[in-house]
Amino acid sequence: MKNDAHYTTVLPGGHHWSLRLRRGTTLTLTAQQADSNVGLLCYNPENLLERLNLPDTLKCQHTFKLTQGHCLYSDMGRIFASITQDSLGWHDSVGGNLMPHHLLKKGWQPVSYQQAHNDWTRTGFDAFLVELAKYGLGRRDMAANLNLFSRVESDDEGKLRYISGHCQPGSRVTLRMEMDTLVLLHTCPHPLDPSANYPRRGVDIALGTAEPPTEDDPCYVSRPENARGFANNRLYHHGL
Repeated sequence: MKNDAHYTTVLPGGHHWSLRLRRGTTLTLTAQQADSNVGLLCYNPENLLERLNLPDTLKCQHTFKLTQGHCLYSDMGRIFASITQDSLGWHDSVGGNLMPHHLLKKGWQPVSYQQAHNDWTRTGFDAFLVELAKYGLGRRDMAANLNLFSRVESDDEGKLRYISGHCQPGSRVTLRMEMDTLVLLHTCPHPLDPSANYPRRGVDIALGTAEPPTEDDPCYVSRPENARGFANNRLYHHGL
């Protein structure tokens, strides 16, 4: 993988971002503070009906968490992205989005745009809606999102528990785009974050370029199903 980033930016805490990333692009996110959270959604920019499918992503790779070697699947059985580097070993796939009603339940006093302008209290749900609207999408197009940098465990009774301190400053994860992908991100807090006040934790974003994966690529060989996912990608790109 080529390590030199050709674009860098900062996404402050409680903000959102989106960009169409070409096949072969790497997206590296680096946490600025402990317990950062980055919500992520993926869509096919050529067919916006095709989107990230976390249930299929987990089922076909026989996992509850996502980390290096795993792939992010669309609902068409294709691979949007592979996780090629990861310093954490666990990213939450089941916690969902911070919703407006969570703010009051947590005691996080909402602050309006009129009061704070760009520092108003955003939820992950509202942040994604803003980004979706830029591409003619809306509430019905919202899919289950991945929460990068966060860790949620399940006990024997199925209760979910947020693990504070899992992410530390400098924690990093890299995704390699396996097809052109519309990527939506937000840095709103995880819905299970126990912080007393609304946390604002930003991340650094770096875009680079990767070599095409080969059949001995760690993400390719980590699960038998991934070989079929990459085969679906090859067929898709052959038809373009």
